[in-house]
Amino acid sequence: MNFIELADFLNEKVVAYNQPKFIESDPIQIPHCFSKKEDIEIAGFLTATIAWGKRQMIIKNANRMMELLDNSPYDFIIHHSEKDLDSFDNFVHRTFNVTDFKFFVKSLQNIYKNHNGLESVFANNIVNAGTANAIHEFKKVFFEIEHLPRTTKHVSDPLKGSAAKRLNMYLRWMVRNDTAGVDFGIWKTISPSVLSCPLDVHSGNVARKLGLIKRKQNDAKTLLELDKNLRILDVNDPVKYDFALFGLGVFEGF
Repeated sequence: MNFIELADFLNEKVVAYNQPKFIESDPIQIPHCFSKKEDIEIAGFLTATIAWGKRQMIIKNANRMMELLDNSPYDFIIHHSEKDLDSFDNFVHRTFNVTDFKFFVKSLQNIYKNHNGLESVFANNIVNAGTANAIHEFKKVFFEIEHLPRTTKHVSDPLKGSAAKRLNMYLRWMVRNDTAGVDFGIWKTISPSVLSCPLDVHSGNVARKLGLIKRKQNDAKTLLELDKNLRILDVNDPVKYDFALFGLGVFEGF
């Protein structure tokens, strides 16, 4: 395909998958259970954190997280006591266990009480028209309180080579604002133009077949290559093509 044909092809796939029906089988359904801004962004963050493995299990365990937070994530995080965390003791999702979950709740409390919330931490550190520095600085804030070293692996760092797929997916959820009703667009202080595509095995394989990337690893350098080409396709909303790449890979076996 030439450039125009590629753009037309991907734009058609964006329209096909960026639809409310997409929510039904995707982890984004978890934050869609809420209406309050803080509940949506906390539910989204925790869901994105465990978004690896089978999607059915991700959804099941994310729902369990919300239940343990009394289905009021912001209120629970702000007002919880140490004893309230006792009910977490049997929670586990792959390598994310109860120790990690308890720390995440405590760290989120610190962020909302002392850093003006998740949006502010990310928005205050956007530089060079990208999300890499914002995610890097977020990780520093997230782990500024006492923590076990094992938990740091659950927050990726693009400046150390990671594509940070789950956090870039989370930022897409919070920032993109269109009329499709999938992404939330509740963070107004970050432009969709700076977002990076959530690069994983599926989107990476499709992107290679379409000539959007050449590197074999799904890492930070490859993400820069993909972002550069997606920005050529749409400078204002490049990450919308995540719907096309993911849909082609997961649903169409492209």
